[in-house]
Amino acid sequence: MLMLNKTNWIPASFILRGVPGLEDIHMWISFPFCSMYVVAMVGNCGLLYLIRYEDSLHRPMYYFLAMLSLTDIVMCSSTIPKALCIFWFHLKEIGFDECLVQMFFIHTFTGMESGVLMLMALDRYVAICYPLRYSTILTNPVIAKVGLATFLRGVLLIIPFTFLTKRLPYCRGNIILHTYCDHMSVAKLSCGNIKANAIYGLMVALLIGGFDILCITVSYTMILRAVVSLSSADARQKAFSTCTAHICAIVFSYSPAFFSFFSHRFGGHTIPPSCHIIVANIYLLLPPTMNPIVYGVKTKQIRDCVIRILSGSKDVKSHGI
Repeated sequence: MLMLNKTNWIPASFILRGVPGLEDIHMWISFPFCSMYVVAMVGNCGLLYLIRYEDSLHRPMYYFLAMLSLTDIVMCSSTIPKALCIFWFHLKEIGFDECLVQMFFIHTFTGMESGVLMLMALDRYVAICYPLRYSTILTNPVIAKVGLATFLRGVLLIIPFTFLTKRLPYCRGNIILHTYCDHMSVAKLSCGNIKANAIYGLMVALLIGGFDILCITVSYTMILRAVVSLSSADARQKAFSTCTAHICAIVFSYSPAFFSFFSHRFGGHTIPPSCHIIVANIYLLLPPTMNPIVYGVKTKQIRDCVIRILSGSKDVKSHGI
């Protein structure tokens, strides 16, 4: 239904179609989505529990990992429960304000994800290039400040999305061909001028994604130079190994984002919309699912904590858990 709000037509609600063209297999699509969501929630909550209670993990690297886990939990929880309601119960309706709130959370925390990955790259740079000053540079107050700054950056840059979207007149229906309220998917339902939305969206992508990728690239260039200059092969291997999990997290996060970005602009007519929508959901679901697994496997301290808890070989309280 549409309701008239003075000069602009504002829909009372939107209808989320899910994955158009694949409605007959929505139930089958839901199984991997649900499985990945459960793994993401259990894995990230488990990481937060370990970092909170294990004294050996009270270090800058793990504080940044805790930020990443919190971000992942919010990011996938903003979309997947609603998507599962669409797939399982055909509950496709979402209120206009609810849609704006979902859009805000999705874009804020995808920006936060990118920002935390950038902070983790800087953490690896300091740890490898300035090991003796690591604990004095990355103190708890510094970590709290950069984490808060990263969050505020996302909030302040994404808030205008809601105002730009709410000002538009919606007279092209209220059916969104997606599983969630994406900024441009909603804006394209408007019969008004959405040029400002498109330009601001591109500007935010460059400010957040472009800046973070630049910082990550510079950090790893400096890390590579520092590691190559080491005389010992064992030292080089150990230094590289501390970056493996973070590099995997970067690949899981940015690969679907790059595919979605370039396919929309250069393959829009050859790639079916259903593929775009599935990749968009993978972009929000793959990093939260894989990050706890990668860090659990690749990080010795986390792996040892998990093994000790599962084996029950020692008293949990004696290790601060």
